[in-house]
Amino acid sequence: MRLERAELLHVALPLITPFRTSFGTMTSKDTFLLHIVTDRAEGWSEFAADPEPLYCSEFLAGAEIVIRDFLLPRAAALRTLTTAALAPALAAVKGHELAKAALETALLDAELRAHGMPLATFLGSVHERVPAGVSVGIKDSLPELLDDVERYLAEGYVRIKLKIEPGWDVAPVRAVRERFGEALPLQVDANTAYTLADAEHLRKLDEFGLLLIEEPLEENNLHAHARLQRRLATPVCLDESIHNARDAASAIAMDACRVINIKPARVGGYPEARRIHDLAAAHGVPVWCGGMLETGIGRAPNLALAALPGCTLPGDTSASGRYFAEDITEPFVLRDGHLPVPTAPGIGIDPLPDALARFTTARRQLYPRT
Repeated sequence: MRLERAELLHVALPLITPFRTSFGTMTSKDTFLLHIVTDRAEGWSEFAADPEPLYCSEFLAGAEIVIRDFLLPRAAALRTLTTAALAPALAAVKGHELAKAALETALLDAELRAHGMPLATFLGSVHERVPAGVSVGIKDSLPELLDDVERYLAEGYVRIKLKIEPGWDVAPVRAVRERFGEALPLQVDANTAYTLADAEHLRKLDEFGLLLIEEPLEENNLHAHARLQRRLATPVCLDESIHNARDAASAIAMDACRVINIKPARVGGYPEARRIHDLAAAHGVPVWCGGMLETGIGRAPNLALAALPGCTLPGDTSASGRYFAEDITEPFVLRDGHLPVPTAPGIGIDPLPDALARFTTARRQLYPRT
């Protein structure tokens, strides 16, 4: 293939309700889509980070510069543009995994569309639908939390994840367990909010039979997570600390985690996500697909990843209606606690022109430079 054009569409979709975590509160999904056109097909992807570098070091304005000035020129210089050739071409650019993932995913979408192959087939997915979990943000009160959990369970979600932070951890977990019982698959996500000095406090969560505690300590500190895991019965799950298969191998070898949350954008794209999946499966470590409040453009390929055989825990692949009154694609709808894996070529979905026009706040051509 040959790259002919690339454009960025900045979109902003209001969330149905604010989503609060230990690092901030979101009221809208404010990101950009990357649309590339090749001589064979078109491709789409969604940038996963936020306008500000609070969740991770990458952010919208910075990613646009990296893609425009450093990644796209290297992609365009390739004699034959393929997904396999792209990663080596981008290797000289240090870091910026989320920006690289946006370009790689858009290219992979175009390449698979040109061959008439769904992403699920390319990855080796084995399920036609996947169980859906839901992430519940930090609330102002326990009654509000319990009402939200009750509503999500009534909608059919098969697993609940509670966001936690110091001062909002043991009490909400206890309240959910007392209200909904021991059989409810329940896990917590700290988004790096604690330190190793909090180990004794975090041990109080062991009594609740949680599936896991996600990224409790500062990211990239595998040693501290390994020390914490030795003091907890609850499995530690790493998220922000896993940037590639090498990190996953180190974490497993150190027993810094016993579960891995794979976010394809965070690890540079879906081929690397598949490598992490394979590595974890070889070591008997369960994995699941995390989420970043994606629109349908980001949710569709995540469902293909979540359908891999080693993804034995429900992911954060919630229905479109969990976050948006209207998506920019056909909505993903929960059926019996599951979401369907797209079967059309590429990522399996396209933006709806009218919805895309309503939610697009800016549109810029990145290649060729004007």
